This record gives sequence, structure tokens and C-alpha cells, in this order.
Amino acid sequence: MKALARYGKAFGGYRLIDVPTPECGPEDIIIRVRAAAICGADMKHFRVENGSDEFNSVRGHEFAGQIVKVGEEVKDWKIGQRIVSDNSGHVCGTCPACDKGDFLCCEHKVNLGLDNNRWGGGFSKYVRIPGEILRIHKHAIWEIPENVKYEEAAVLDPICNAYKAVAQQSKLLPGQDVVVFGTGPLGLFSVQIARIMGAVNIVMVGLDEDTKVRFGIAKELGATHCVNGSKEDVVARCTEICGHDNLGLVIECSGANIALKQALEMLRPNGEVVRVGMGFKPLEFSINTITEWNKSIIGHMAYDSESWRNSIRLLASGAIKVQPMITHRMGLSHWEEGFTAMANKEAVKVIFTYDYPDADTAEFGEKLD
Repeated sequence: MKALARYGKAFGGYRLIDVPTPECGPEDIIIRVRAAAICGADMKHFRVENGSDEFNSVRGHEFAGQIVKVGEEVKDWKIGQRIVSDNSGHVCGTCPACDKGDFLCCEHKVNLGLDNNRWGGGFSKYVRIPGEILRIHKHAIWEIPENVKYEEAAVLDPICNAYKAVAQQSKLLPGQDVVVFGTGPLGLFSVQIARIMGAVNIVMVGLDEDTKVRFGIAKELGATHCVNGSKEDVVARCTEICGHDNLGLVIECSGANIALKQALEMLRPNGEVVRVGMGFKPLEFSINTITEWNKSIIGHMAYDSESWRNSIRLLASGAIKVQPMITHRMGLSHWEEGFTAMANKEAVKVIFTYDYPDADTAEFGEKLD
């Protein structure tokens, strides 16, 4: 089967390669991938060539599909079930994070479809869910509700991230305002969670290139205002919209240092920044305001089972909208086109389906719905 793989240990580019069909161990589950989405974490390796021939991993950690094979010792799952993975492949099971079920904060975690994993990812035809993770983390996979499409379930990863950031990590109350930096899926889903939670003003902050596609989608999904940071004074404009006393929460999804600086400047005393995005440059400004005015910077990583349980229910109920964010659908053979659309910000979410000559071949005798 074909798979999109990454090479090199640090940063490295993608290659489309042939890989063997995964074998199913006694505790394993084999998934036929029906939809896989490009994530921002995938984008950082696009068009980066380090000259390495060292195989890293088959990519694609946002995926959903159908169970086509279960090991003889598997009791909780059966062939034919529609499932979505939280992309957990390995955790230690004994650290404080694992003790509380916060498996994606395990320092020993290995993710399916991300760096250095040995099980593969969703940018292929089949994925093996290892039995070792299912022994420790029963909800490493979830059944997809009947009324939810595969392509919608495939983006539950960013939905759950946004749910945890806004609903679980912040103290947002109905009637307050929220500013969201970053117009990617994490930002757009954060807008939706803030809307569901009863925020009054929900301000999306982006740049010039976001005005073409993403600002319109943001307003469709619940943003009351969009601020163009390339042309407007972001702090002044957000303060004008929200007033001095109502802005207690900023969700920072861009990872840009300037966004964190602006977030702290616009927050009221006792306000919070949940930092979802990652930046790789040292800060060049003081953060003394967190002491002077009791402001908080809260680090965010991933999600837990509560995030997944509630996000799936919100998605099935129609409260969370995915379709406006799926701007491109294409076969995996067009992967470069999809990555280019993401890089140019023409796309918000790109969904891949497996479209190679063996796409209709059932290696496991499956009957797909």
C-alpha cells in the first residue's frame, strides 16, 4: 500500500512510499482509513528537505475509519465499527499524567501518525491500533455516532484541543468576552466552544492573508468581530470591542510572540491567556504584568477523555460545525496540492481519502459501508 512518510529525525520532508500492509497481533486492531486531515504539526515539515534517507514515520494523526480486523484477544471492539483515534500509540501508564488519564501529557508518549512512531498513520490505507495502548488507555479510540461523517470525525483532534483549552482550562463564564488569536482549525474551533459557552463578544485576530477565506468562516462559526493585525492596532481594537472590564480570556493559537504580548496587554486584571499555539523564539518582552495584575498564562497540551466524550456529543448534536471548515477534499495522491493550499492559507482543513489502484482491494476481506 502507499503511504506518505517523513524522513529525518529533526525536520525533514515527505516522500510517498510503498509500505507493507500492517499485521494484526492478538490484541491489535486494524483500521481501514476513510478520512485523514492535514494538521498544523504536519505543515512544519512541508518543503523542508534535510537530505536524510532515514525513515521517520508514516504521517497523519487526524484520521477516522472502519475496523476491518481485530486480534483474537480483543473483546471491546468488533469488525465493522466506525471509529476515530485520539492518536495515542504508547504511554508509560505509571506517571502522574497517566494516573489521572491525561495520557497525551505522558512524557513517554508516542503518537500514531507523528514523529518516530512504528505503527503508522492516517496518510495511508490501513493503520494498526496497538493492543498495548488499549490495555492502558481504553479510550484511545472512540466509536463514531451514526450521524457523524468520517471526515467530521477525523478532525475531532482539534475540536477536543479547543474544548479542553476553553471549557476545561479556563474560567470562562457566560456573558464574558473572548479574544482568539490564530485563524487555523484550533482558533476556529475555539471560537465555536466560546460561542457554545455563552461568550458575548468573540473576537478573531488574524492577518491580511486571513481576510480572503478564514475571516468569513470565523464569522459564520460565531465570531462577532474579526481584527486584522496587519493593519489595525490589535490591543486598541479589542479593548474597544470588549471594553476594559469584560475581557478575562484570550485563547492564543498562533504561537507568535507578538500575540502573547498583545494578549497580556489587553487582558483585564485576573485575566487568563491559554496558550495553545507554539512558538520557537525566546520572548523579547517583560511578562511582569502577570504579577502586577494577577494575570495567568496557562499552557495547553492536547486533551483527555472528558474532552473527547463531550466534544463527540457536541459534534453529533450539531452544536459544533465542521463542514464550513473543510475547504478541500482530495485523494492522497494529490497530497502536495493539499499541503500547498494549507501553506497558502487557501485551505482551512484538507481531507484526504486513499485513491490508489489498490483502494478497492480488501486485504482483510472487509465490507466497507
